[in-house]
Amino acid sequence: MSVFSPRFHVHNLGCKVNRVELDSIAAELINAGAEAVACEDAEVVVVNTCTVTSEADTKARKAVRKMLKEAPKAAVIVTGCAAAIDRETYRQLDDRVIVETDKSAVPTLALALMGLSPVNSSQFARVGKGFMSRAGIKIQDGCPNACTYCIVHIARSDMWVSPIDNVLAEVRAAKEAGIGEVVLTGINLGTYPELPSLLAMLVSEVDDIRIRLSSIEPLDVDDELISLMSRSNGRICRHLHMPLQSGSARTLLEMNRLYTKDEYRERVAAVRAAVPQVTLTTDIIAGFPGESDEDFEESFEFCREMGFSKLHVFRYSRRPGTPAASRDDQVPAQTSAHRGIRLRELGYGMRMVEARSRVGTSELILIEAGGKAKSESYFDCRFTVPIHEDSRFRCGALVSAQIVAVEDDVLICKPTFQ
Repeated sequence: MSVFSPRFHVHNLGCKVNRVELDSIAAELINAGAEAVACEDAEVVVVNTCTVTSEADTKARKAVRKMLKEAPKAAVIVTGCAAAIDRETYRQLDDRVIVETDKSAVPTLALALMGLSPVNSSQFARVGKGFMSRAGIKIQDGCPNACTYCIVHIARSDMWVSPIDNVLAEVRAAKEAGIGEVVLTGINLGTYPELPSLLAMLVSEVDDIRIRLSSIEPLDVDDELISLMSRSNGRICRHLHMPLQSGSARTLLEMNRLYTKDEYRERVAAVRAAVPQVTLTTDIIAGFPGESDEDFEESFEFCREMGFSKLHVFRYSRRPGTPAASRDDQVPAQTSAHRGIRLRELGYGMRMVEARSRVGTSELILIEAGGKAKSESYFDCRFTVPIHEDSRFRCGALVSAQIVAVEDDVLICKPTFQ
């Protein structure tokens, strides 16, 4: 294929790790002299796919077809979990599709297609237009677990961790670029060796930046991590995303989740006792195979008991190649949909309770692109004063503010500059 100009487009599907990986690819292309453009103007398109459910697979194929249509002369590089599981499906979509399952090889491939050479550098700044205001830093990959609804442990079978020195260098680079918050990401973050020690080192060695954990399994929220969070005075965000997946004891067992309800409850109680300001968010699946009405009600009530500030509700989607997909007791789609609606309603109600409880308190608010803002407690925020012409509200800044009201689930904040 003949490529005439160094212009590219990236399209991401799936989890936060995918987003961080694609940001790293884009940053490497930009640093080598390529320009990020709209899909229709690109000579090379990179699609990072997800395969966590059959619905995710469908979305991935649809996205590749869309990119092929919108960029009729572009090479389309397909990478990510769906490509790793079923590369032939993507190769057969079009002669312009190139499947590269090794993400580390994608930048060199894309640059070659654009007539450019890689730039030798250990770090590429992932800041500016097109990048998140909260810098994601991937510190871990792979999952040793085998939940019966999930295929990611196969798609990402190689366990990997970033050396501590590399993590420190990335956090320092983010700080120097004016970023106020970094998000440590991984497929199974708690498998990072000595995670509390890494966090303690980041807090002690890099000032004026806060650290957020993207998602962490319940049993990995150990006493050492909780103690560190309680002592960090918000340097480690007092917010944890602890996947639950089901509040039914029987369903948890059949999902092959590695904790019981009692263990989950105990970890939540321990966090809240040591860190009263903490907010907890979670993932929950509606309609797992064999989930009876009684199982669902048990799960529903457990979520209510935990008082999450946000429920990420997923309707079970049959993923071929997983044990759950082969079961003959699949829950009817209509039943799953109804259960999903009830969980979302519950989640919204709990979120409003949490938001209103924060009125009168103070938090550091991260200023994001486009006038958006995010609290430490992981709520969207809006200020009572104009911020677009005030340098103190630059993108990436952390602004001290009092929460004075709630509109929908948005915190209304009054700045309290020192």
